[in-house]
Amino acid sequence: MANVTPMMQQYLDVKERYPGMLLFFRLGDFYEMFYDDAVTASRELELTLTGKDCGLKERAPMCGVPYHAAETYINRLIEKGYKVAICEQLEDPALCKGLVKRDVIRVVTPGTVIEQSMLHERQNSYILSLCVDGRRAGVAFADVSTGEFFTYEAETARLADELARILPREIIADEGAMALSERLGAQVPLSPYAQSAFKLSSAKEALTGHFQVASLDVFGLREMKLAARAAGALMRYLGDTQKNALEHITSLRIYHREQYMALDRTARRNLELTDSIRGGSRQGTLLGLLDKTATSMGGRMLRSWIEQPLCVKEGIEERQDAVAELQGDPILAQSLFEELRGVYDIERLLSRISYKSINARDCLALLASLSRIPAVRDLVAERTSPLLRTLYTQMDPVEDVRALLERAINPDAPLLLSDGLIIRDGYSEELDRLRRASTEGKQWVADLEAREREATGIKNLRIRYNKVFGYYIEVTRSNYDQVPYRYTRKQTLANSERFVTPELHELEEQILGAEERSLRLEQQLFSEIREKLSAAIERMQQTALSLKTLDALLSLALAAAQYGYVRPQIMEDGEIEILEGRHPVVEQSLSAGGQFVPNDTHMDVTNNRMLIITGPNMAGKSTYMRQVALITLMAHMGSFVPAQSAKISLTDRIFTRVGASDDLASGQSTFMVEMNEMAHILMNATPRSLVILDEIGRGTSTFDGLSIAWAVVEYLANPEIIGAKTLFATHYHELSELEGHLPGVVNFRVSVKEHGEDVIFLRKIVPGGADKSFGIHVARLAGMPRPVVMRAHEILARLETRDKGQLSIGQNIIGAQAEEKPAQLTLFDSGAMDIVEELKGIDVMALTPIDAMNVLFRLREQARRVK
Repeated sequence: MANVTPMMQQYLDVKERYPGMLLFFRLGDFYEMFYDDAVTASRELELTLTGKDCGLKERAPMCGVPYHAAETYINRLIEKGYKVAICEQLEDPALCKGLVKRDVIRVVTPGTVIEQSMLHERQNSYILSLCVDGRRAGVAFADVSTGEFFTYEAETARLADELARILPREIIADEGAMALSERLGAQVPLSPYAQSAFKLSSAKEALTGHFQVASLDVFGLREMKLAARAAGALMRYLGDTQKNALEHITSLRIYHREQYMALDRTARRNLELTDSIRGGSRQGTLLGLLDKTATSMGGRMLRSWIEQPLCVKEGIEERQDAVAELQGDPILAQSLFEELRGVYDIERLLSRISYKSINARDCLALLASLSRIPAVRDLVAERTSPLLRTLYTQMDPVEDVRALLERAINPDAPLLLSDGLIIRDGYSEELDRLRRASTEGKQWVADLEAREREATGIKNLRIRYNKVFGYYIEVTRSNYDQVPYRYTRKQTLANSERFVTPELHELEEQILGAEERSLRLEQQLFSEIREKLSAAIERMQQTALSLKTLDALLSLALAAAQYGYVRPQIMEDGEIEILEGRHPVVEQSLSAGGQFVPNDTHMDVTNNRMLIITGPNMAGKSTYMRQVALITLMAHMGSFVPAQSAKISLTDRIFTRVGASDDLASGQSTFMVEMNEMAHILMNATPRSLVILDEIGRGTSTFDGLSIAWAVVEYLANPEIIGAKTLFATHYHELSELEGHLPGVVNFRVSVKEHGEDVIFLRKIVPGGADKSFGIHVARLAGMPRPVVMRAHEILARLETRDKGQLSIGQNIIGAQAEEKPAQLTLFDSGAMDIVEELKGIDVMALTPIDAMNVLFRLREQARRVK
């Protein structure tokens, strides 16, 4: 732009290289923004918009934030989805003549934050890369705050579920992925990235360059070109934005999806694994119940186990063995917990080492964490379970790093390096001397003055200082004859002479600028310490992995001991057998004195493949089905389960279709959402899947809904099509007739007890089908006005007695209201005689009030039709 000032031209040149980002441009003690960036930032951050002369007729819009508070403002922008390029001063303005050199040192994006204030300490912050080619996609995701980096390939049809599992905060995508963006349902928008970065040659260069390997074969990516392309593009993007070597990303691991149970977004939501349906908090979730971890690292690990349960029997049983050993020794468990409580977030501390943003307080936190390792290793040294033995072996105590930090870092170090006193006394002789010169300089001068008086005999000898000559010895004219030859004249005054000596000159060099030189030396020493820490990152990452795995195992052991869970037996024959099973979350949420009613479950691949569950609302059908799903999931993550005993077969997927919800934003009604979810289940379920269905077809007409539900049961239950183990709660009592007609379909109901007009829900699942739903009773319990309840009883009685095959439901009700009053009964009428006979046969004492009311309604309607 012509005629702008040199500084503004510098800004414009930098801004041109970072389009689509807000540029924080450092000017003195502020980060300033100009033009459109200023307008946007002033709106989003509620800052005052001002202007700056830039050489043009109009002032450039401007707003800014103090550099020391920039993190808070950047966090707010990142939460709103913006990307921020930080342009720093690369020279000291005080020492620079002319325009200060500036450039972007880092781009902060939603998926690349490492600042503690911007991160959830117990949840990973992933950035994800997508590369799509036809029906296959390459997926790579990394957490730059911990250094974890994964890649794999998947079918494009499953990408929506994968995004729901990973929950990335940022997604970069190639052209193929961008074309699918509307179908993926990602919680964050896809951002296009240079197509050239997704080319295989570019990806190979980025990956081999970073990891310093000859080829991609070392990662097992020879036949996974899409995965390699996605990973390479992600590595290039991280390099472009983070502007550092990313030394804490030390490995690239292939994520093997077949080793983990698949859970789609709907199942995660309905089972409330990590976020509650109401409010999205951890309270009332499986994670909130099981998370007894002592460290934030362990909390993230436990969360990943819940979100990605294992499907490999050996891996599950390995975790179970470790949990059993920890649970069986309460003293060991408590001792481990106390030691782990002193461990900080090593993984994220290591990322700050890589970013060279680690400070002295971080070093002390790292030291405190490493100091706990010997005690932790001692506690697990004699354990016998294979996983605990492996963790012991892999837990490197990194004694050299601990010793370095103990020697080097001042235990009372301030937060900022510029404040000094970061390095511990005794670590550097030169630094100790400079510090002494800075703090003890006056005493050194006084001591030298005393020595010179004694050596020369000049009683009024003085050592003084001024800014022009520095330190000097002043002697009055009357004492000239006592001045020794080693004194060098520096200045002659009317009544005195000023001298220097080699010793005084050396002392002056030590004192003058000692504080400034001390700070520079501290910065140099701290930089050297950071380099030594960088060299040990990979070893410390391995130790962090061992610690967080141990913490997650310990959490499961503590939960099992506290809640009375048992070890489930892992089967491969398709059977699920749970005795006295309980819903883990509901059980603990019951108020004091409340008792959860346990239930048994038996399912297999032959005679008990599909359980049709009927019974009234609020009786516990949904709770029962969810508890079976949660017990199955807990068993797969290696946890003990809430039951008297349990046998759980390996399950590849858990599907849920629960409740009513709509998606008005995409124009989908409640019923359409229900049908979409059902179609997804029918197209993806396998014989090894567990399906939870809570009402199907209730969003349309009765006959349409019943027809759909009936067809779904036939399709799911057919072993030649799917044959998945299914729990199906329904109010369509007609489905109970399928027992005995479809192999594997059996009826269960929730037992109730009627007492007068009241219904007591026993919450016990027993064999057999229910003949009514008690919906009107539930309406009464909900506080429905009594006239409405009574009218509902009347309509129900008419519907149950009318010939629904001849008249519509509406005609039955309206027609009954329009009929004339019936004539008085005669004992000679045959219809009347039928009524009399029926009255004779009624056992009045055996009728409940509700049954009596229904009989009276029915007899009255029958009497009206008597001529």
